[in-house]
Amino acid sequence: MGSIPTSPPLPYWQVNIPPSERTAECPPFLLSLTPKDIGIVSTPDSSYTRDTWVKARQKVLTNRIDLFQRSPSELRQYLAFTWKLKQEYGSVLNFILSSRLHWGEPVVPRGKAPFEDEGDVKILWNDWPYGIDERIVHLVVWTKFELEEDEATGDLTEEARGMVDGYVKRVFGEVKEDKVIWFKNWRYLKSVKAVEHFHVMLFDPDPELVRRVTNGDVPAFMRETGVDPYAK
Repeated sequence: MGSIPTSPPLPYWQVNIPPSERTAECPPFLLSLTPKDIGIVSTPDSSYTRDTWVKARQKVLTNRIDLFQRSPSELRQYLAFTWKLKQEYGSVLNFILSSRLHWGEPVVPRGKAPFEDEGDVKILWNDWPYGIDERIVHLVVWTKFELEEDEATGDLTEEARGMVDGYVKRVFGEVKEDKVIWFKNWRYLKSVKAVEHFHVMLFDPDPELVRRVTNGDVPAFMRETGVDPYAK
């Protein structure tokens, strides 16, 4: 018996795209990707499994935050979004400061110590969260002050970690302890390096809590699809 002919593999930029929308040339926002991102984008969505809360929590508790990644289609959307921002604003940082944080430059804290002044902190949704269970709310806490890092590891010092932990417990104290996790990306993992920030994930929280701490913020991935993050 003869072998069954197989179709050649699709170029990575055509994966997860309907045939009618595929382009012969690679879109500009998918050029010059890292091998890791090419591997993700070229993976069929049907082969991707979102992180459960247990898995996401384990990554944080074992300090393997480098294993977080977006789903294939969501990474593609994120790359298209950030490419467009660079054309319109000059950089993602300019967009974050002017349209998300509404902070002028230079970014200078008002308080003498971290978390001393409420105006030095702003909590927003992550515009393009990682590939996690859709019941998980992924927030980013932006700060006007720096959080001290260990020069050798790029991770937070114990003192800075204690400050962040205390802040998270104060702000999200009504959430059960096993339903909230936080982490700060290592220096080389940060997508926005010029403004300090760390991440908070909540499992299936009360929408009103999220509305209150984010001042009713709506992330880009929901703005583009018309989803109401506070609908019950």
